[in-house]
Amino acid sequence: MTTTDTRPRPLGSAALVRLVAGREISTRLRDKNFLISTAVLLVLIIGVMVFQVLVNSGGSNTTIGVVGGSPAAERALVAQGKALGTDVDVRSLDDEAAARQAVDDGDVDAAVVDPEGSDPRLIVERHGGAEQDVVQGAVTALSTAGQLQQAGLTLQAPPQVDVVPLESGGEDRTQATVVAIVGVGLLYFLLILFGQFVAQGVVEEKSSRVVELLLATMKPWQLLAGKILGLGLLGLAQIVILGVVGTAGAIAFDVVDVPGQVIGTVVSVVAWFVIGYAFYASVFAVAASLVSRQEDLGSVLTPTTILLVVGFVISIQAAGDPTSTLATVTSFVPGLSPLVMPVRMAAGEAAWWEVVVAVLLMLVAIGLIVRLGGRVYAGALLRTGGKIKLREALQAERA
Repeated sequence: MTTTDTRPRPLGSAALVRLVAGREISTRLRDKNFLISTAVLLVLIIGVMVFQVLVNSGGSNTTIGVVGGSPAAERALVAQGKALGTDVDVRSLDDEAAARQAVDDGDVDAAVVDPEGSDPRLIVERHGGAEQDVVQGAVTALSTAGQLQQAGLTLQAPPQVDVVPLESGGEDRTQATVVAIVGVGLLYFLLILFGQFVAQGVVEEKSSRVVELLLATMKPWQLLAGKILGLGLLGLAQIVILGVVGTAGAIAFDVVDVPGQVIGTVVSVVAWFVIGYAFYASVFAVAASLVSRQEDLGSVLTPTTILLVVGFVISIQAAGDPTSTLATVTSFVPGLSPLVMPVRMAAGEAAWWEVVVAVLLMLVAIGLIVRLGGRVYAGALLRTGGKIKLREALQAERA
């Protein structure tokens, strides 16, 4: 007689890690604080772009009506406006009476009558303004061209100026650097936020004794890996959503002039989030395993939080001087490089080999922390009561 073993097979390590990761994701997605923080970040990003559009829109464009002007006059007005940093929209009007009415109704900002004649007139609501400079420059150009034509002379097209930067990579990277600072600020906030999520989850499980049930079916490193993976995927999804919304909005609202630079900077910030999160999440989880109460959590997380603050402050300094010794050195220091290196990369001051070295150093540091931290985590996770020292946790793990 053959018997069939109906006992369920124990789950493998990968399945257990996925199970813990899924539990962390579902828990945080039901957390109102997490959802509110995501909504607030989205509103802030959109608000900043709308504010930038409103600021840039003031005085940057004007509408000028033209009476009796040829296509050449319209082109001259547009070209003069461009030279003065103003976008000119030209509208044809029938006569001077229509021009006066259009200015009075606010349909145009100004109206020029007979711009190519001997007695051009500019109609404005009040004296002064950019329109006067635009029209005067255009009329002067038209008059000069007309006199040269009457004299039988033809103007040749002016030569293009060949720009020769003295510094290699002299491309203007200001917008990319600004985006990098905003991205690093977001990175700093999310690293602290998700690091604390990991830490708070560890302490909650210890204080409620849930961890004892979890460790009856899995190993400590599996529990740690599941927590880091689950919250990491959630954090990555959040920063990708914010990056996509921010980049798409900046391009749609014409906030940036060089979209390629901005997209590259956003991608680098997201990549550094992955590396930085793996580093800090491991540190936060190991530190949290040393205490059993939420009240004691601040004391063990303070050193790591200070490291993040230092990295953020240096990244701001690096935006102003990306070639300084402080910015260069700290962009290689594990823990600081995720915040400093993106700024140097955006400014065009980080060579490819420097980025590779910084990434390799971070990966080595992550490996060491995970190896040592896993031992501390395993030794301290079942120890409740007061704060546990690192030496005690390591001794407990060996025992």
